[in-house]
Amino acid sequence: MRFERLVIEAGENTFSLDFHPRLTVISGVGRLEREGLVNELVGALAASRSGVHAEILADNGNRFAIFRPHGGRHRVVDVDASVDVSARFADADGTIDLLAAAGLDLRSARRRLTVTAADLATSTRHDEILRRLAAVDPHRLWALAERVHSTQERLAAEASASGSAPEDADVVARIEARHDAFEAAQARAERFRRISFAVGALAALVAVPLAMWVTQAAAMVAVIAAAAVTAVSFVQNQRMERARKAEEAALAEAGARSYLGFHLQRVNGLLASEQARQRLLQANDDNRRALAEWQEVAGEVTVEWAVEHRAEIEEAARVRHDMAVFAAAPVDEGDRTAAVAHALVSRLNQVRRCGPGGESLPLLLDDPFTNLDEVDKGPLLELLVRSSINQQVVLLTADPEVAEWARLEAMTGEVTVLEPTPDAERHQDTPDGGHVAA
Repeated sequence: MRFERLVIEAGENTFSLDFHPRLTVISGVGRLEREGLVNELVGALAASRSGVHAEILADNGNRFAIFRPHGGRHRVVDVDASVDVSARFADADGTIDLLAAAGLDLRSARRRLTVTAADLATSTRHDEILRRLAAVDPHRLWALAERVHSTQERLAAEASASGSAPEDADVVARIEARHDAFEAAQARAERFRRISFAVGALAALVAVPLAMWVTQAAAMVAVIAAAAVTAVSFVQNQRMERARKAEEAALAEAGARSYLGFHLQRVNGLLASEQARQRLLQANDDNRRALAEWQEVAGEVTVEWAVEHRAEIEEAARVRHDMAVFAAAPVDEGDRTAAVAHALVSRLNQVRRCGPGGESLPLLLDDPFTNLDEVDKGPLLELLVRSSINQQVVLLTADPEVAEWARLEAMTGEVTVLEPTPDAERHQDTPDGGHVAA
């Protein structure tokens, strides 16, 4: 839905604003004037704004005029057919409220349809994630997502075939690893125990002859060597004990008291087939590698979340591309301008689908770029022009740089600029006490 004209009655004064179907820039208006105009625009779609009349263009091409005279019946007229169609828009009480048809009231509509500099500066976690994923090569991102999905399905299938559950695979892998570590430590301890026994026996045999026929110092060397080997054997035995306790801890988590008991209790079906157990472990290992690779590019974001928000991520990628084209330089994901662009597109998407029957509603921008440098405003303004192809945008601003840009852009016919005239500033006051552009 788009505004074509807004007519406001303020006492004895009546004035109108004609809107461009795509982008209208109302420049030279201060904060109070902007707030007043936003109230009039949103109020024109609500039920209680008497004295505010609007002509709108529906997304299906139908034109309607909404008349809200003071003290008279509010009506909706099909302009092309010259037919009163108020009944199509009225509720049970006969009230004409286009916002209610969109599931909005006056307050929520103002919040939804209006964007300020503060709104754009408040970057949500959601937007940050979208921007980060949009920077990843889409072919790699979705290929990884598909790989994670396929390995998860394979893991679930192997677990089901073995009579266990997917989470059992992690338990199996953990216990297998700790059991292998225990067996390795046990083998090392046994090897050093044999060496220390042999060295100790040899040292005992040669210590006495050395003391008798050579020197006591030579005998002490043999004793020290035997003690050193015994110490190493003791250390290896301690390592074996730690490995054994780690295995017991893993078994305890699985509710088993021994390695064999674990197999009998948790994955009894796997004992019947060593091949099935190996397939389960391999499927689990493939899934873990796929998840690790996904996390390398997507961080803590789950595959399920990314797939659910794929349309938003792809839209954010298009915005990133557009920003790079307009700026003639790669987009820095940490750049504030890029964050503003993504937040702006997000708001555009929200109001594009919230109107009656899924129609779009106009987006009202209340001087949103005041906190940006001049060099950053150009790409964002060009982004607005491109976005307005599918949705009407009304930009209210007191920024002379934006006004100058709009005047030049108006030469292309894609933008209309409305600026206050001296007469308007003296005589055409809004009901809120501000001036209106004319």
